[in-house]
Amino acid sequence: MIKVGVIFGGKSVEHEVSIISAVQAMKHLDKDKYMTVPIYISKDNEMYTGAFLNDIEIYSDMDNLKRYAKNVVMYVKDNRIVLQNKKGFKGIVNEVDIILPVVHGMNVEDGTLQGYLELLGVPYVGSDIYAATVGQDKVFMKQIFESAGLNVPKYVWFFENEYKAGSEIIINEIEKLKYPVIVKPAKLGSSIGISIANNKEELIEAIDEAIKYDTKVLVEEVIPNLTEVNASVLGDYTYYQVSELEEVMGKDAFLSFNDKYIGSSKSKAPLKGTSTSKGMLSTNRVIPANIDKKLREEIIDMTKSAARVLNTSGVARIDYLIDKKKKKAYINEINTIPGSLSFYLWEPLGKSYEELLDEMITLAIKNYKRKSKMTSSFESNILKNHGGLKGVKGCKGKLGKLR
Repeated sequence: MIKVGVIFGGKSVEHEVSIISAVQAMKHLDKDKYMTVPIYISKDNEMYTGAFLNDIEIYSDMDNLKRYAKNVVMYVKDNRIVLQNKKGFKGIVNEVDIILPVVHGMNVEDGTLQGYLELLGVPYVGSDIYAATVGQDKVFMKQIFESAGLNVPKYVWFFENEYKAGSEIIINEIEKLKYPVIVKPAKLGSSIGISIANNKEELIEAIDEAIKYDTKVLVEEVIPNLTEVNASVLGDYTYYQVSELEEVMGKDAFLSFNDKYIGSSKSKAPLKGTSTSKGMLSTNRVIPANIDKKLREEIIDMTKSAARVLNTSGVARIDYLIDKKKKKAYINEINTIPGSLSFYLWEPLGKSYEELLDEMITLAIKNYKRKSKMTSSFESNILKNHGGLKGVKGCKGKLGKLR
């Protein structure tokens, strides 16, 4: 049986969203093939483990959670991925074979966690550090999509210090887009810190709000006659498949955090063990999306192209903005670890959540084996014949000057 360490939480404004997604995933891992090991990262970046962490109710009392969960560190020992007690008796609490990251937002989903796992040499599910980093930064993302010839909305971006030094210059540049515009922190997700501005006064307020969350800000034109459509993509560079498409129906002018994760209290009963929220499943949606065949095929092709250009792996979700009148699709953004892992977009095609997770893990194992066969270092030591510590004495004076 494969022991899957499910990592979630982290120092992120999307911390709670990650918990919801992870609890859903843990409940749907095939119990005949996988043993789940929860690895919760608290907001102060401490790791905790314990079987009861797969119950959403425990997160309502963090003091109680930290009292009974094991505070651990993860490292590799004799080719084993171990979780060791950090306090008290420093024994090994558990071992895992592979990591399933279910994290959202900066400091975790943005390549930080993937880089940590790469450093340890630990196999993990999903996209690598490069795709994760680009997927988190909306400006990087748009620049790369543009270079690949994909349609993106017109936009302006800037840093916080540039705005403070010359706000009028930047506002004048933004106003060339024409109102309304949408203002976003460049590296956040789940629609946090995003505002619509219909005039200059609202624009200034929206920029001030975005700067609370990020030093880089993106401002885009609002697509007229708007419909939002999402697609999930599964696979790696050797083969990508696209899910059913969804049309999302937010109450706000854009799909807000409230639309995505809070939802209506009168909605369907929540998933067992997930309290009143169902993650992205709580969003009002139409599946399949109500668009014509030509536009559907265009979005499917764009989804595969976007996944390829970023070299995504596992499951991702790509969000589109549709001008219904012109029947034109614009790629909005990619989520390399989407809320609820987009399982609900695969069910209409006959792929259950259990099967989706199984395919993601199988793909990760295959990619880890492939990567392990590639050359990543050389046996020779180029410093061997450079005099060892004797050479250091000769450099001492030069180093002093450099200091």
